[in-house]
Amino acid sequence: MTESLLTVGKLVNTHGIRGEIKILSRTDFPEVRFAPGSKLLIFPEDGKGQFEVTVEAAREHKGMYIVKLKGYNDINQVEKYKGSLIKVTEGDRVELPENEYYFHDIIGCEVYTAEAEAAPLGVISEILTPGANDVWVVRRPKGQDILIPVIDDVVLDVDVPNKRVKIQLMEGLLS
Repeated sequence: MTESLLTVGKLVNTHGIRGEIKILSRTDFPEVRFAPGSKLLIFPEDGKGQFEVTVEAAREHKGMYIVKLKGYNDINQVEKYKGSLIKVTEGDRVELPENEYYFHDIIGCEVYTAEAEAAPLGVISEILTPGANDVWVVRRPKGQDILIPVIDDVVLDVDVPNKRVKIQLMEGLLS
């Protein structure tokens, strides 16, 4: 089984003529991902293979990251990779504090209520981030989706290895 990969950015353009690239970050940890010495995998847009690169230097600039890769010193060396996805291996994931989870760990979890743990209420299909707290969209086998606020009063237990979440239904969540 191959190790799964996490997308951390997209190479959107070159910057200058010395081989620097502009990366649109798709990670909550750009200071870790684009730190000097970090290993990244580049997946060219044309789908032809992948290769590993090492970050030499990086800086934030206008909402993007300007990254200099070791061994790439000319615009002609990096221009062909515009549109490529930047990924890391699952083993390089940043450990989160207790009771915090990656979206991809939560999506696909079955949701059970504290009262009826035998039959699942549904499966988490999407995570919304409207403001103060996240909202999990639970797709039910029949009927409309349920929106579950991710707050301590509602989410009782999250078991990521078993893809199982236990909640306490608040009045009005099912109507």
